Amino acid sequence: MEPTALSGLPPGVGEALEAEGVETLYPPQAAAVEAGVLDGESLVAAVPTASGKTLIAELAMLSAVERGGMALYIVPLRALASEKKAEFERWEDHGVTVGVSTGNYSSDGEWLASRDIVVATSEKVDSLIRNGAAWIDDLSCVVSDEVHLVDDGNRGPTLEVTLAKLRRVNPTLQTVALSATVGNAATIADWLDAALVESDWRPIALRTGVHYGNAIDFDDGSTQEVCVDRGEDATARLVADALDTEADGRGGSSLVFVNSRRNAESAARTLAEVTRERLTADERDRLRELAETVREASDADTASDLADVVERGAAFHHAGLSAPNRAAIEDAFRDRLIKAVSATPTLAAGVNTPARRVVVRDWRRYDGEFGGMKPLDVLEVHQMCGRAGRPGLDPYGEAVLLANDADTKQELFERYVWAEPEPVRSKLAAEPALRTHVLATVASGFASTRRGLLEFLDNTLYATQTDDERRLTSVTDAVLEYLEANDFLERDRSNGTETLAATGIGHTVSRLYVDPMSAATLLDGLREACASDDGGDSGAYERSGTPAADEAPGFGTYSRVDDASDDGETGGDGAAVGERVPAVGISALGLYHLVSRTPDAYELYLKSGDRERYTEVCYEREAELIGSTPSEYEDVRFEDWLAALKTGRLLEDWAEEVDEDRIAERYGVGPGDIRGKVETAEWLLRAAETLAADVDAIDGDAVLAVRRARKRVEYGVREQLLDLAGVRTVGRKRARRLFEAGIETRADLREADKSVVLGALRGRVRTAERVLEHAGREDPSMDDVDADHTAAAAATAGSGDGDGDGQASLGDFG
Repeated sequence: MEPTALSGLPPGVGEALEAEGVETLYPPQAAAVEAGVLDGESLVAAVPTASGKTLIAELAMLSAVERGGMALYIVPLRALASEKKAEFERWEDHGVTVGVSTGNYSSDGEWLASRDIVVATSEKVDSLIRNGAAWIDDLSCVVSDEVHLVDDGNRGPTLEVTLAKLRRVNPTLQTVALSATVGNAATIADWLDAALVESDWRPIALRTGVHYGNAIDFDDGSTQEVCVDRGEDATARLVADALDTEADGRGGSSLVFVNSRRNAESAARTLAEVTRERLTADERDRLRELAETVREASDADTASDLADVVERGAAFHHAGLSAPNRAAIEDAFRDRLIKAVSATPTLAAGVNTPARRVVVRDWRRYDGEFGGMKPLDVLEVHQMCGRAGRPGLDPYGEAVLLANDADTKQELFERYVWAEPEPVRSKLAAEPALRTHVLATVASGFASTRRGLLEFLDNTLYATQTDDERRLTSVTDAVLEYLEANDFLERDRSNGTETLAATGIGHTVSRLYVDPMSAATLLDGLREACASDDGGDSGAYERSGTPAADEAPGFGTYSRVDDASDDGETGGDGAAVGERVPAVGISALGLYHLVSRTPDAYELYLKSGDRERYTEVCYEREAELIGSTPSEYEDVRFEDWLAALKTGRLLEDWAEEVDEDRIAERYGVGPGDIRGKVETAEWLLRAAETLAADVDAIDGDAVLAVRRARKRVEYGVREQLLDLAGVRTVGRKRARRLFEAGIETRADLREADKSVVLGALRGRVRTAERVLEHAGREDPSMDDVDADHTAAAAATAGSGDGDGDGQASLGDFG
């Protein structure tokens, strides 16, 4: 079937596909056309990676647009959303507009109504429905990529309920679900009332096998010799073998999956010794440039370690990396500049990172609930293996698991190579999942009675799969009781039919896209803080200085602002000591600890020695913490309290301008983790600020305290820098340099001597011009301006740039 023979597509699309090299459709694609994908029929495509799933989705969306409709493409990851948007934008030459939306869960995204194709995460789509985006009603086609993720306990229920709502809004909606690894595709198709296209066809061969001893035994019966000398690392030998085996005139890259970040970094150092010997002179030059870019993207040691291996042609990839560095590694690996990447399984989740050879080194990982090292699911391992081989890049693909004895070799064949993926199971019937979705279902108008709510839930995958209807009913009733008890929902049983209605605060919670339990935690905490603030013993706590490099977490110098002498000195926020900040009794740490206790925040783990350390911090600063500290004898509650305190201390350090690399070392995290904690805290504090403004028991000072804490964590600065850091392109590092040079506010920037500004900004003319432009200066030009060296010295000394004490670049959010 040739693309130009297809009907119902925008003019020129068939010819464009042929120009891209699509001479004929792959068998799964042809089967999708025969199943009516161009005619608006719903479809589940369960076909291997690299077998053309995305084109099936494009055919569905483009035909929907040609019929005058609008299409939505749902992805599991933000990074994948950007990738797909860039891919779909090539259709703009044919009059098809594309938009992407992944953040700001309190927005209705009305601007997206002008786009023909919208790419978004399932969480964003859910939030758009909650916020009443009118264009949702106009959708004629929705594509769910990686639909097997409905099995995920955290994100699966959101995807499941979102698809159910979209189909409820528009009963004629064309639903296209895609997956390479789903063991019960027929069940998914039954749930979505869709035709099923299931195939194991691939455009290039994929062999999966197990390496043991000196050879790989593959599932097709073949054997390939890969000798491993005594003391040699088997993974490194397999990577070297792929690089040395030429196909289509070049060696093959490798993707190595391991079970932890530490192992990913360690493996990359080993692999770098292999790859550096196989680089051309041109590749070495390009890798040196890439390594420098990686170093500049983050001040943390993780970035430096990554740059060291990148320079030698290898890399590691995990969630602790900053977003720019993750993207840089993925791009360089796709371009075959980086020859080998060691990664945690997150890289297998749909991001386009193909390799000639995939090595699954670790097939077990630690699981606390399991009580030790637990084997990975078949589905997850098959996702990893599917990264091997892509059309146009490799003539074949190989996926190899490692065994160190004959029994393990046999186990790996039986457990993974010959096994089918586990069936996808709904995770909806759990109280944490239902809390948010029941409230949103009522608040969004999808159900106004208990019976209507249960009827809506009857359209979910869970209802399709379960034989026990009582379980979902029981959990739903428990959730309704919780929502009513916290004044998020009103229930009226007076007329024999139990009616449901979201309260004003319930509507707000739903629109803000926070877990109702998170909202309850925030509101209860702020109410308690206001009730305990009697104007006497309470006070605001301020840090007197940035911690020294060797200072243990939590052990700084803190003083009660209202207890200090009024002698004109300044405290850690720039306010005069003795000057009471407006938010009496509520410290930033108290708020950071409060948001860290919510279900929406992922606490840092307590590591060896942390319990003793943070117990001491807890009692030292207990008066600042909101709520009653649990007894040390309540092990679980007390440890959760301390874990939240550790997380809150990380946020406090960030807001106190502690270096990113110090934070990373102090808390055992990476730049990506820091950014994740910062973004989550900012989001939850914004929600707390909005919610608190509508509750009479929470006074204005408390709302102001939340706002200040939110802005400080957003910009990563002390209070004295908030005005400067809010200027676009300034951020925490530049704000500190400008402040130390005597420029303390946005207004100062508009009036300051340009030579002082240029000196504070290290003589970077274009940077200085952009800063002045965003500050509102009439003439931001730096023509004929020389940098003031006195200002440069003051900025360097004050920010610590000269001795490594400066602020990290992660906070340059502008």
